[in-house]
Amino acid sequence: MTDLSKKRIAITGGAGFLGKVLVRRLREGGCEHIFVPHIEEYDLTTREAVERLFHDARPEMIFHLAAEVGGIGANRANPGRYFYANMAMGLHLIEASRIRGIDKFIQVGTICAYPKFTEPPFREENLWKGYPEETNAPYGIAKKALLVMLQAYRQQYDLNGIYLLPVNLYGPGDNFDLQTSHVIPALIRKCVEARRRGDKEIEVWGTGQATREFLYVEDCAEGLILAAERYDGPEPANLGAGFEISIADLAAKIIKLTGFEGTIRWDQSRPDGQPRRSLDTSRARELFGFVAKTDFDTGLRNAIEWYREHAQPVRSG
Repeated sequence: MTDLSKKRIAITGGAGFLGKVLVRRLREGGCEHIFVPHIEEYDLTTREAVERLFHDARPEMIFHLAAEVGGIGANRANPGRYFYANMAMGLHLIEASRIRGIDKFIQVGTICAYPKFTEPPFREENLWKGYPEETNAPYGIAKKALLVMLQAYRQQYDLNGIYLLPVNLYGPGDNFDLQTSHVIPALIRKCVEARRRGDKEIEVWGTGQATREFLYVEDCAEGLILAAERYDGPEPANLGAGFEISIADLAAKIIKLTGFEGTIRWDQSRPDGQPRRSLDTSRARELFGFVAKTDFDTGLRNAIEWYREHAQPVRSG
């Protein structure tokens, strides 16, 4: 097992939602040499910035969490940018890791890489059995290409790169911007603000029939750490919580937990995204002992409480 506390670690995306939790958990575990490159100083889509990162941080291990991504609307608006940015960041970082001979590269992939009509629960061996859901295919394919790159670099250059596939994350500190957020923070914000204003209705995209699985951000950080410590194989591994819930049932649950007393208007002209999404998590359990621990209602309550404490007061028009 690798002792992370002895390593110089760079965490791209370390100032983001998952990254902040990972940084905190690593520091709690005794890691003293953690470098977080901020986008204002390091545009990792450029080779120059990646080379500067390696010069400044001298990392022995990299967690690559940084991504440009959003919900369905943002993915539809930025397909070219999302493909380029995610492909370029990974490409430059993996190549620089090969040149510098780092000990380990941990790539965080995306559940969007799975084919649109994958039969749940998604198993890692099904990653290549079809095309991803169209609205997030450019992002998903860019991320999946990095799996191929890591496997090729392992084969040719002995670069120890592992690839992890977290399902949709949620929890305190999430992105609650309605233009770029995912479904849980968007629903929380809509319900909390509608309740404050006294609105009788909220609008939600799609039909509500699509299903999703959600992983609490603290659990995901634990999964990344366990994999970094214990897993050195070429095959991708899912990180999930082992349940599936429809968007309609999710919305009903958040309505209840937030105390919003209105109704939902489903905008069925908007896409549902991938029809179903849930993971087989047996590989992560068997290979590095990861099992999610957080009860879903508890995690949702924590996210709602965080948003209420940090949201700006909403004034009715």
